[in-house]
Amino acid sequence: MPWKEESIVDQREEFVMLATREGANVRELCRRFQISPTTGYKWIGRHGELGAQGLADQSRRPLQTPGRSPAHIEAQVLGARQSHPKWGARKLKRWLENQGWQDVPAASTVHAILQRHGWIDPADSAAHQPWQRFEHAAPNDLWQMDFKGHFAAGSTRCHALTVLDDHSRYVLCLGALGNEGFDATQQRLIQTFRRYGLPWRMTMDNGAPWGEPGGYTRFELWLMRLGVSVSHSRPYHPQTQGKDERFHRTLKAEVLQDQTFRDLFHVQSRFDAWLPIYNRERPHEALGLQTPATRYAASTRAYPEQLPPLEYGPQDQVRKVQGKGEFSFLGHEFKLGKAFAGMHIGLRLTQDDHARGVYFGIHLVATINLKDQSISTEKRRLK
Repeated sequence: MPWKEESIVDQREEFVMLATREGANVRELCRRFQISPTTGYKWIGRHGELGAQGLADQSRRPLQTPGRSPAHIEAQVLGARQSHPKWGARKLKRWLENQGWQDVPAASTVHAILQRHGWIDPADSAAHQPWQRFEHAAPNDLWQMDFKGHFAAGSTRCHALTVLDDHSRYVLCLGALGNEGFDATQQRLIQTFRRYGLPWRMTMDNGAPWGEPGGYTRFELWLMRLGVSVSHSRPYHPQTQGKDERFHRTLKAEVLQDQTFRDLFHVQSRFDAWLPIYNRERPHEALGLQTPATRYAASTRAYPEQLPPLEYGPQDQVRKVQGKGEFSFLGHEFKLGKAFAGMHIGLRLTQDDHARGVYFGIHLVATINLKDQSISTEKRRLK
């Protein structure tokens, strides 16, 4: 559908941000945002001439340069803190600079102003510890996905689905879902894929709808059919999803804490209003106080509206998985899992003459041992 009336400037800003990245396919992005190329190039041109102000339907008043007097500087700092009450001095300093303010004081001065006005909680300062994580080399190499613990939304419960790009910390999906089932999660992910394209790999924990001890789920097979590799965090090691876990802490502090929501629509409206601030305005400590938007570029792999067929090579021995998840090979029956029922798999030679790799398209999903007629799954874990 075309751009929504609400947050239309935010959507235009995101489009221009993605479209002006080096190597971006502007016409493909226009298709994803469901606008014409004429409209897309118009907003790129306006942004180039006028900056963010050029994306509004009506002119907005420019930020005024504050006076050099201490009173004006303090008002500028306190106003920023009031808009972003969970941000510390370094984030506020960088945000003010990014917004075009002049004579922004040093972070130590910003901290002193906040402290003098009683806006620094010593307990919060003591609890704040930076997280240091390995990151992948490029956008869309890996997306982290998880559900934030559910919370009340009127008479129902909200399950917040979060998807974050590992390289840039750019949050691609923040959805207020009524449950954690396959259908709701898939629908929201399709919306995300249509806008940003496909990642090369996604990682998630071992819970529903994507995890099943020792086997595969429909959700995993759907992603693999799209050419997305799947990996899981180690059981009882949530730190392997560290960036998404850290994002959940920020989401709780800046959006959810001490808030009451009428329903899921109310939650989603709050998410939609806050997410552009997180992605494009909020300086990120782990990025050297750059914003996630400065490091993210849309994937060149467009989402296919129809699943591509499963293809196997001439040397593969193809078998169809039966209704209970079993298949036969050389007179023996092997149980692969119900998620594969009705699907075709390929059996491939390995370096061991007594073993065969079991492939689902391009993905190795299991290995069978012909000596003892056993099968072992090959699910990928994050270390």
